[in-house]
Amino acid sequence: MKGTIRKDIKIGSEVRVIEKYNQRSGKLTKGIVKDILTNSPQHPRGIKVRLTSGKIGRVAKIIATKK
Repeated sequence: MKGTIRKDIKIGSEVRVIEKYNQRSGKLTKGIVKDILTNSPQHPRGIKVRLTSGKIGRVAKIIATKK
């Protein structure tokens, strides 16, 4: 599932994000969502989140959603 719709992403979900400095290469970082930083209901490049590791990026793919 793509990460462009905010309601699809929950705190605790396992996701893959693209960090700002990896946008050109497209390298994905795997992690667990700690905070959702984008306030709008959707974003064409992905919802911005903070992972439990402290890294910030836009969600490229949702792996598993916490219920």
